[in-house]
Amino acid sequence: LLPTDFRYVAVDLPGHGFSSHRPPGIMYNFPSYVMDVRRVVEALKWSKFSIIGHSMGGNIAGVFSAVFPEMVDAVVLLDSFGFLPTDLKKIPVIIRQGFDEMIEFEKQPKEKTTRVYTYEKAVERLLAGNDSLTEQSAKVLLERGLVQVEGGFVFSRDFRLNLKNVVRNTVEQCLDMQSKIQAPVLVLLAEGGFEQKFLEPEQKKCFTVILQAYRNRNHTVVSVPGDHHVHLNNPEVVAPLVSDFLQNKASSHSSRLKDAHTPKL
Repeated sequence: LLPTDFRYVAVDLPGHGFSSHRPPGIMYNFPSYVMDVRRVVEALKWSKFSIIGHSMGGNIAGVFSAVFPEMVDAVVLLDSFGFLPTDLKKIPVIIRQGFDEMIEFEKQPKEKTTRVYTYEKAVERLLAGNDSLTEQSAKVLLERGLVQVEGGFVFSRDFRLNLKNVVRNTVEQCLDMQSKIQAPVLVLLAEGGFEQKFLEPEQKKCFTVILQAYRNRNHTVVSVPGDHHVHLNNPEVVAPLVSDFLQNKASSHSSRLKDAHTPKL
């Protein structure tokens, strides 16, 4: 459904899919993920590319594009704001909660985190924890989310991913990073998605500020009917918008940059 003249590389981040888990005792956080993406780009020997991210992946895309603005020529955020703004007074509380969760996780017997399922029960488990997924979408995710073992399947993901991300930024820090992004940004929000499902009323104020800043910087913000996984459940709704953005705004941005660096007589 996306333009065929692009090369697409889908990355299993550490702890996801078929990628390795982080070492024991290590927590998952956004800066580490940004470094993971940087390593992938280095391995691919890319100097410039477009980046598409959903949910947490969108936050990674936003931070990467702010830290390495010269490497990114287009940013697509799928039901994501590109950053995770947090009220300053709540940051110590969240950090403590994340540390406490890690301590409790490490007390669990290994058997509890490596439970064996039948394929059907694994689908049920994933759907039970993600009510925005259709059964078909769940099966797509499980193509790389399960590992076959004796007696059935185990989830390949690292369950430490469920713990609180303790690295947070204030709204002001997020706005400052957002201002560093040089590439055009498409923010594609689901009407029944992240904002409706996961944000408390006081949190919405922070995200509203981030969203308005995208508009003020002439980035593209659109809403589509659907939920948090609309790109999986109804790709025909999302794909035309992403395709148009990549082929038009992103291409024109790259051309302008090329012209700007071309010597003129």
